[in-house]
Formats: sequence, structure tokens, C-alpha cells
Amino acid sequence: MPSLLCLDLGNTHTHLGLVADGGSVAGAENVPTALLDDAARGLGPALARLTTAHGAAQGAAFCSVVPEASARLRSALTAAGLAAPVFQLTHESNLGVSLSYPRPAEIGQDRLANAAAARALGAVPAVVIDLGTAVTFDIVTARGGYEGGIIAPGLDVMRHYLHDRTAQLPLLGDGALAMPASVIGKSTADAMLIGLTAGFAGMIQALLDAVLAELAARGETAPAVIVTGGCAEFVAGRLRPAPRVEPHLTLLGLAAAWRLNR
Repeated sequence: MPSLLCLDLGNTHTHLGLVADGGSVAGAENVPTALLDDAARGLGPALARLTTAHGAAQGAAFCSVVPEASARLRSALTAAGLAAPVFQLTHESNLGVSLSYPRPAEIGQDRLANAAAARALGAVPAVVIDLGTAVTFDIVTARGGYEGGIIAPGLDVMRHYLHDRTAQLPLLGDGALAMPASVIGKSTADAMLIGLTAGFAGMIQALLDAVLAELAARGETAPAVIVTGGCAEFVAGRLRPAPRVEPHLTLLGLAAAWRLNR
């Protein structure tokens, strides 16, 4: 069966891949959001690679947290020759879960897709932690559906902020940030790495503890904890309870919502 092209249009990157009916994701990659319509590094070449390797898609579904880029994405899909219909997930879409949120139009579309994915995976109630440019927690309960969550700075935001707001601290490299062997830094770079890596994981754990405690106090069933996003693997091994890692959770949610809204 042809797969569905799913695209998660984020602040820094647009994550895309082909999602099969069984939930497998093929050809996943990231395209810089600023370069969506770039002839060499944008969406067109990425779609050409996907089509060559895996065949044409039966349709396309996307979510966007960058409204001005949504039209550029649609134009890039048309320019790339995608003839299939394009579905955009919004707060008005059928997600498979109800929204008990005062202003649903304010919810990031990627967060809605993650809630739809948790439902499709049979993991409700759930706490979904998406570790991207911003860290988002989304809480889906059996009684309230999508209830809301938390937004916090992502690891890359912290890395840049330390450099941008100080006179002498360097900008650490773009590569994966590894925790030094000791938590007592012997250089400026090591001290920053400790603060970023150990501190970031500690922030996530503290927020998770607070959410789990509140849900327990309300008598809610203990939720599944799901992590996704660029730092998921790094953080997952440092969290308790041990979470489920789903690298392509948002894409899976887009596919689930596309099926529900056909």
C-alpha cells in the first residue's frame, strides 16, 4: 500500500517521512524550515529522494508551528509534483481524543499531533514530552482528553542563550553534547557542558515529577510517559519512570489524524 507523506513543520527543522498503514516510518529526515523552497537543500530534493527510494505517497499530512511557512510548504509540495491531497492538522481536526482546553486554537499543532499519536498507540493516559527547540509536555487523560501541558526552553536554546547573554562564555559546538566524566568542571567548556546536560535532564525530571504528583493526587491512572524529539535518546536514560521513546511520534500522530479525518 502507498504510504502517507507526513511533515512536522517546526521552528528550526521540518521533519518528514513516509508512514505506512502499519505505523512504520521510512525515509525520515530533516529539512531546515528556512530552506523549504530552496532548490538544492529544501523540500523538493528531499521528496525526490523519498519517492525514488519508497515510491509515491497516497496523500500528505502536515502540522505547523510557523504559520508564515505553511504556505511555503504547500507551494514546495506543489512544485515538487505532489498530486495527492494535502491535509493540515488543526485544533478543529478529529484527533481521537477530546480537548478540555480553554483556548484550543492556541495549542501548537505538533502538540495536537502528539496527543493523536498517544491515542493511536493505545498509550492513554499519557504524558508526552517533545524535546525540540522548545520542550513541551502534553497531558492526555482518560477523563479529560487533552488537558494542556508545559512549555520550557530546549537544550539548544539554553546553549545559545549562555553565549548570547554573556561576555566571555563560548558558544558550544552544534554536535551532540556529552556529559563530562565528572560533575566538577575543570574548564569553562566542561562547566557549561555539565550545566547544560545534567541541568537540562534535571529540569525535565523535575517537571515530570510535578505532573505525575498532580495526576496521582487527582486519582488519575498512572500515565505512560513518551518522549520524542531531537534530545529524546539523551534524556530518556536519565528519567524515572523509564519512558517510551518514539522518535517519529509527531509523524505517527499526523497519519492517525489523517485516517480519522478522511
